Amino acid sequence: MAAALAYIDHRRDPAAWATQLGISREAVELYLASDVIDLHLDTFIWSRIVGYDLRKRHGGGIFRHRFYSQVDLPRIREARITGAIWVITTNPLRTAAGRARAFGKNLEKLTQILSSVPDDVQLVTTAAGYEAAAAAGKHAAFIGIQGGNALDAPGAVETLDERIVRVTLVHLSKSSLGQTSSPLGGKADSGLTDAGRHYIEVLDAKRIFVDLAHISKQGFWGAVEAHDKSLPLIVTHTGVSGVHEHWRNLDDDQLRAIADTGGTIGVMYESGFLGPGSRKKAKIEWVADHVMHIVKTVGEDHASLGSDWDGAIVPPRALTTPLELPRVVDLLLQRGLSPEGIQKVLAKNFLRSLRDLRG
Repeated sequence: MAAALAYIDHRRDPAAWATQLGISREAVELYLASDVIDLHLDTFIWSRIVGYDLRKRHGGGIFRHRFYSQVDLPRIREARITGAIWVITTNPLRTAAGRARAFGKNLEKLTQILSSVPDDVQLVTTAAGYEAAAAAGKHAAFIGIQGGNALDAPGAVETLDERIVRVTLVHLSKSSLGQTSSPLGGKADSGLTDAGRHYIEVLDAKRIFVDLAHISKQGFWGAVEAHDKSLPLIVTHTGVSGVHEHWRNLDDDQLRAIADTGGTIGVMYESGFLGPGSRKKAKIEWVADHVMHIVKTVGEDHASLGSDWDGAIVPPRALTTPLELPRVVDLLLQRGLSPEGIQKVLAKNFLRSLRDLRG
């Protein structure tokens, strides 16, 4: 059997971790007593590109925790990230058939990596599976797709199995499914296509989350209309325009649309989407600002965290790896969010939505 991962168990000395992070012991103890689920980790892309080993503990890399080298499984375990959605992206410049082949290979590769450390990681597909992994003291690894065009060849999406818990419908480029919010997709917003509507129908039938991160405004509303109204929608990694106006962020009407389905919205950590000015001056407080705006707008039952770590992002300097995440808890306590509300943000909101989707 593969050796267990080596890491520090901060439950043995919460006070020392609090001192190290410069935060209250109350925040650390609340964090350690909570389920913690990240809705979007992009680390697998570096395994494919440069052979980055998820099972090895890494430093800051050549860019000092910018763009990559933010996450690995030892740090995930030390930070007690009890669950996460590990995503697979696919090169949009490949042919449709080529994307499908590449996705299939990458799905098996990621499955193999996550299954290779069974003392520490358990692949899961449901809330019950998560709870079993957590009870066994393991990290519960979900798998998701970033960009539905990975499987937009005729009949391809129908082949998805239950390992996939969510699909981000579009990514950074326009596809056969619809329009991205990114300027790379062009100025005209063509919204959701007929193929995109069919794709949503298939995802709904398979009880796979439709993730509306990255999609254009018209595409967003088209997806809301096409979606089965009895199922929750999610946005796994985003900012909110009520705090910082940006093409990547959701407005309040969009927040309400997700909340109305019983879904949740994950706040991401890319500095440029969180606040104005130089990325070097980004503040961790901005993450709390975005979470609290969601709470103020649609209530504490619909806010989550979706870091986008290793997705070529530049996070605030105080939140470059999972080991700094208790700082967000400290900030939310300072903003007046109750311990119960914080636990909802850390995991319970996503788990509720997942139970509603898959039972």
